[in-house]
Amino acid sequence: MLDDSDEIHPLFHGAPKTTEFRKLRKRVIRDTREAIERYGMVERGARWLVCLSGGKDSYTLLAALTELKWRGLLPVDLLACNLDQGQPGFPATVLPEFLTRMGVEHRIEYQDTYSIVMDKVPQGRTYCALCSRLRRGNLYRIAREEGCSAVVLGHHRDDILETFFLNLFHGGKLATMPPKLLNDEGDLFVYRPLAHVAEADCDRFARALDYPIIPCDLCGSQDGLQRQQIKALLDEWEARSPGRRGKMFSALMNARPSHLLDPALFDFAGLARSVEFETNQEH
Repeated sequence: MLDDSDEIHPLFHGAPKTTEFRKLRKRVIRDTREAIERYGMVERGARWLVCLSGGKDSYTLLAALTELKWRGLLPVDLLACNLDQGQPGFPATVLPEFLTRMGVEHRIEYQDTYSIVMDKVPQGRTYCALCSRLRRGNLYRIAREEGCSAVVLGHHRDDILETFFLNLFHGGKLATMPPKLLNDEGDLFVYRPLAHVAEADCDRFARALDYPIIPCDLCGSQDGLQRQQIKALLDEWEARSPGRRGKMFSALMNARPSHLLDPALFDFAGLARSVEFETNQEH
């Protein structure tokens, strides 16, 4: 059925017929569905704003959600959205042409946040933090205008791991990107359905389907970022011990507050010895 053009969404037309790709596709869809169910993302009849940057991850996100909806496993409406932030050289026609060709409902929004970032961030500093805040604010606004209950992002398993180590090494806290978050105003969810999907799978998936990938380096601020250093460290660990990333990610789903040091999470002061055990010992 997966290779019958009458039975699949246009996003999958021309998909490789190899066993390797079938396994990859099955794994991506399975992992996406698992995250959606594990973290309780579905509100039946809801409308999701699916954010597309044009990178491999956002294409994979759109395809996975579309397939789940196509199969009747995701009872929500999907609206794809690209926020064109005015970076020089951004190929503004790529995504609208692609989404129109694929029959995907979408909204393209132009907001020149690039000029604001360039004006506010001192030379030599990275732009990502301010750029991200401005982008998120615009996406929240668009979601409200479109009647969406959730903003859906394409962060994958490796993004989550890298953020954990960034917070550990540079922020002094145990925290990462949650798969499900309520915004500060309390009116929108932020979902990351690719939370269980490996970056390598996103890359192989998007390239196998020949999606028109737009690189995330138009602003020239990516080299030397702390995140890139963390990524290199994780790559080194993975090369030495294959499967290390998976083990670390499993640890994020298996936290034991009693074996950490945060009294706000566990009542250390309230721990008491068993009086019954002490009495029995005396006898």
